[in-house]
Amino acid sequence: MRGRLRLRTRLTVISVLGLAAGLAAGGIGLTAALAFALERSAEADARTTGDAIVQLAAVGALPDPMPVAGDDVRVQVVDGQGRVSAASIGADRLVPMLYADERAHLAADPGGALIISGDRLGMRGPVRVILVTTGDPADQRFVLVARSMADISRSIALVRVSVLLAFPLLVAGVAVVVWRAVGAALRPVERLRAGAVEITGGDQAGHLPVPDGGDEIHRLAVTLNDMLDRQEAARVRQRAFVADAAHELRSPLTNLRTELEVAQRLGERADWAAVAGNLLADSQRLARLVDDLLLLARADQEQTGDRGALLGAIGPVELGELIASVTARYPRPPVRVVPPAEPLWIEGDPDALVRVLANLLDNAVRHAHSEVLVTARTGADRWHELLVVDDGPGIPAADRMRVFDRFTRLDDARARDAGGAGLGLAIVAQLVRRHSGTIELADAEPLVAELGIDRPLAGRGLWAQVRFPAGEVEADPDADPVDGE
Repeated sequence: MRGRLRLRTRLTVISVLGLAAGLAAGGIGLTAALAFALERSAEADARTTGDAIVQLAAVGALPDPMPVAGDDVRVQVVDGQGRVSAASIGADRLVPMLYADERAHLAADPGGALIISGDRLGMRGPVRVILVTTGDPADQRFVLVARSMADISRSIALVRVSVLLAFPLLVAGVAVVVWRAVGAALRPVERLRAGAVEITGGDQAGHLPVPDGGDEIHRLAVTLNDMLDRQEAARVRQRAFVADAAHELRSPLTNLRTELEVAQRLGERADWAAVAGNLLADSQRLARLVDDLLLLARADQEQTGDRGALLGAIGPVELGELIASVTARYPRPPVRVVPPAEPLWIEGDPDALVRVLANLLDNAVRHAHSEVLVTARTGADRWHELLVVDDGPGIPAADRMRVFDRFTRLDDARARDAGGAGLGLAIVAQLVRRHSGTIELADAEPLVAELGIDRPLAGRGLWAQVRFPAGEVEADPDADPVDGE
């Protein structure tokens, strides 16, 4: 433990100390309540006896000696001069039980009582004395009833000793019960810990043991297993990403090295201008690949729905201006632009939206036979749509979701320089998602008439539809148009 108690020990100590404090308070309260009840009962009996004597005195029928119940009770009737006129068996017939000032004090407090030493009356232990007044003021007499408290004190002491003897036994028994109960409650936690040690100690995915029942430990185990599943899935994705990235980076690096080695061997016979051109093309491809990998790495670090570092400044963007600025880089044909009928404003990062459209156009131009059409329109429920259509071979329905995965190529036989690294559509999906939009792929042939294409497509064609929420506030008409990267 090294300076710190185990959780089971701490919980047991805290529980036992709390229960011990409660039992101690209860024992003290019980003893005090018992003492109070016995004293009040004894005083009530004494007053009952005093009232009975007063009634006998009122009718002039005081017996001598006066009868009392038990040897622990003494009764005297004392006149105003302190003379004893009647007494019970065992009571002094010459000296009153109380001094004159004591009698005056009790006479002024009819409901009070006085505790005196039993030695004054020849009785055991402390004695409780009450006073009852009888007669008229001219001939006033006092009935004194003394009740020994020895038995009551002995009973209270017996209860106190019993509580003191039972207290440690009860605390010890409770400690054993709590120790075993806490151990049973923490046993699933220990199994979780041992399972976690086994999982972290190996490379294989695993699960923590889930205890029976629907308590907090069960829910904790289920939650931890879900977390482990997510971590394992992330680890698999990370390994695949690293492997694919290393494979993609190897190709341009190999090309660079091959070009340099061949040029070095040829020496002066090498066409250095051509070599420089090839090296520049490979370095540009390598730079684009690194940029794409960095963007996807930032996307992996962000939470879902959090724009974070993946996007820049957010502002109003008009889709018609976006299309015009991006398509200006592409030859016409094959790219054909159909301007939207009205300004279509959305909220987004202009640079990120340029990259979305550029990646879609690159993919469309790469596979189109003769034409790529780009346009935008207003969709349903306050959505704006960006459309890119080509007349290429299209994508089978079963593969239309898979193309958004990283490093996915449906045509594995094509050249890498022509086909790219397989990251373009993955980046498009990430950026569209960060703009709260959606992207769908479909066959373009059924939609030819809707888009105004007046001749049959050379192939089945592909329709890329990107939907963005419509902007709430239109942009300043004097603002600068969207700039490309």
